[in-house]
Amino acid sequence: MKNVVQLRRRVVFGVVAILIGAGLFFGFRAQPIGVDVAQATRGPLRVTVEQEGKTRVVDRYVILSPIAAYARRIDLDVGDAVQTGMPLVRLEPMHAEVLDPRRRAEAEARVAAAQANVHAAEQRVHAARASADLAHKELARVRALRPSGHISADAEDRAVTEVDRTEAEVRSAQFAVTTAKHEMEAAQTALRFSAAAGADDREPIVVHAPVGGQVLRIPRKSEGPVAAGQALIEIGDPRYLEAEIDVLSADAVRIQPGAKVLFERWGGEGALQGVVRVVEPVGFTKISALGVEEQRVWVIVSFTSPPEQWRRLGDGYRVEASFVLWEGDDVLQVPASALFRDGSGWALFLVSNDRAVKRSVLMGERNGLSAQILSGVEQGDRVIVHPDEQIHDGARLAVR
Repeated sequence: MKNVVQLRRRVVFGVVAILIGAGLFFGFRAQPIGVDVAQATRGPLRVTVEQEGKTRVVDRYVILSPIAAYARRIDLDVGDAVQTGMPLVRLEPMHAEVLDPRRRAEAEARVAAAQANVHAAEQRVHAARASADLAHKELARVRALRPSGHISADAEDRAVTEVDRTEAEVRSAQFAVTTAKHEMEAAQTALRFSAAAGADDREPIVVHAPVGGQVLRIPRKSEGPVAAGQALIEIGDPRYLEAEIDVLSADAVRIQPGAKVLFERWGGEGALQGVVRVVEPVGFTKISALGVEEQRVWVIVSFTSPPEQWRRLGDGYRVEASFVLWEGDDVLQVPASALFRDGSGWALFLVSNDRAVKRSVLMGERNGLSAQILSGVEQGDRVIVHPDEQIHDGARLAVR
């Protein structure tokens, strides 16, 4: 009986010792680290620079008073349509001063300069038309070779873009001719009325619209005296719009003329497409909302989407532009948050058998969310997202 009691005590003590040992083992054993994982996948990847901007009319004209006069009230309103040659403002000349020989020579020189500007503008029209004809011939050649496979789709798109660009240059050159002629008439009017100073038979001057379009701005509708060169009315054609976007100078050096631009949040349905026309070579200083001085550059973008898609846009409307710096359709990528610096290169942690495996990778392009992987990872591999200092090579993991 005594041996049975002792045996029972030994069994109890043994079980207690085992439980205490197991508790100590599992209590002091390193616990698995909870991690979030994602898979390396293939798909489209796009690297962009996003910035806000606004639309503007491509060709706009500010009509100035040719002489010091008394302007009658302007009956037009902003948004009214105007036709070429339509009367806009009626000016009643004031008594002009008699020109001395020096000022007469200056007035005659202004007339001669305006005539020279007309001639130069006409030459630009001829040059623009020649470029447009060449672009149309190149597009016809590309489209003839496209079915045989000798020309890629990108080459055809570039040819179409070149045609659109040259057509826009022709319109701008024709606009320049019209406005140059209007300026020449204004200079001739100023010379004629100054030469007739003191005459009682001077008739009122009616300022006509040099171009067709819509009224964009009227600095002052009410009647009153105006000085020579004072703005009277501003005219443009909102059917021809472009966008002006100011970007950081560090981003502007990465944007090239001809780059693709997307407008995804502009107020209408679908995304609008455009192409960079000009990256201006001069920067300017702008104070950000946080009070930081920034060097920025104007980038001018031409719309390539059909006008019917963006016809509700007007002058000065806000748009959000995404400049496409690089894009690919079948790109092996991982979340950008999975990567971290490893010396001079990049690395990440793979998940294999619930263990962390450190892997050096060769990274390509990246945006704010995803990064292209050129080597080091295979499609379908699981990578740790947002790795912290607790994770190391061989660490036990618990996938959340």
